[in-house]
Amino acid sequence: MALLHRPQSTAVRHVSRETSTPWPGLALAAGGALVAWCIHRLVPAVPMLTASVVLGIAVAHVPGPRTFVRGAAHPGLSLAGRRLMRIGIVLLGLGLGLDQVLRLGWTTVAMVVGVVAATFFGTLWLGRRLGLPGDQPLLIATGYSICGASAIGAVSEVSGSDEEDVAASVALVTLCGTLAIAVLPLLQGPLALSDPAFGRWVGAGVHDVGQVVATAQTAGPDALGEAVLVKLMRVALLAPLVAAVALSVRARRRGVRTPSGRRPAPVPLFVAGFLAAAALRATGVLPDVALEWAHSAQEALLAAALFGLGSAVHLPTLARTGGRAAALGLGAWVVVAGVSYVGVMLTV
Repeated sequence: MALLHRPQSTAVRHVSRETSTPWPGLALAAGGALVAWCIHRLVPAVPMLTASVVLGIAVAHVPGPRTFVRGAAHPGLSLAGRRLMRIGIVLLGLGLGLDQVLRLGWTTVAMVVGVVAATFFGTLWLGRRLGLPGDQPLLIATGYSICGASAIGAVSEVSGSDEEDVAASVALVTLCGTLAIAVLPLLQGPLALSDPAFGRWVGAGVHDVGQVVATAQTAGPDALGEAVLVKLMRVALLAPLVAAVALSVRARRRGVRTPSGRRPAPVPLFVAGFLAAAALRATGVLPDVALEWAHSAQEALLAAALFGLGSAVHLPTLARTGGRAAALGLGAWVVVAGVSYVGVMLTV
C-alpha cells in the first residue's frame, strides 16, 4: 500500500502546483525583466535578453529564492516562457522591414539562405553525433542559424520540447552569441573586411539581434546598417523554419492520439501573427512612434519569457552534458562564422 500511495501523493502535489495561480511567477518574471533592463542601461554592452537569461538561472539556484522559483512561482514562470514568448515573436515581425531586406539583392538573399541551411543542418548533425539529449540538437541548430533565443522559443512551441532542453539550449546559444561581441571585432583586420563587409558578416553569423547590434556598431554606422539588414533577412526565415518543424511533428504523430486529442497545426498561430505583423510593417501605415512602442514591448516580453526559461535551467543536469554541449557550441560557431565569411566574400 505504501508503494502505491507515494506516487499518488507526488502526482497530487504536481497537479496542485501546476493549477495554482500564475501571478507570483509572472510578477517575478516582470521583475527580472526590469532588472535586466537596468543592467543593460548601466552596461550597454550587456544585451537585455542576455541579462534576463542569466538572472533567471541565478535566481533558480540561490538557496532562498530557489524554493519559491521551484514552488509557488513555477506555474507563472512556465507560462511566461511559453505565452509571453509567442507574443514577443509576433511583435518581432513589426521590426522586419521586408522592403529594406529585398533591396540588398537576390545574391545576398541566396547567401543568407545558404548560411542558414548549412548552419542548421550542420549543427543538427553534429549535435546528434555528439549524443546530446532530447531536442537540444534541434533547438541549438535553430538558435545558431536564425535568431538565438527567440528562434529556440518559437521552435520549442511546435516541437513540444522539454523545458530543461529549451533552457539549456538558450543558455548555450546566449553564451556563444555574447562571446561573439568580444571576439568578432578583433578579426575584422586579420580577415581584411571592409566596414560594410564586416557588418554583413556579423549579420549573417551572430545569433541574437541585440548581439548583432552590439558587435557591428564597433565598426561604425555603415557596418551597423548592413548588419541589421542581413540579420532581418535571417529573421524572415524563422516562419518557414517553424512551419517546417510543425509539419514534421505532425507527420511523426499522424495516427497517434495526443492527450488533448488535437493534432499539431500546420502553421502555428503565432507564426501567422509574425507574418501578419511583417506584412503590416511593409504597408508603412504604422507611425514611427507605434513601431518604437512595439519594439519596447517586444523586448520586455522576450526578456520576461527568457527569465522564465532561465529559471528552468538545472545546472547539475547541464553539467552532465557540458563537455558535449561546449563541443557543439564551438563546432556550430566555426560553421556559421566560416560559411558566412565565404558567403560575404562571394557577394561583396
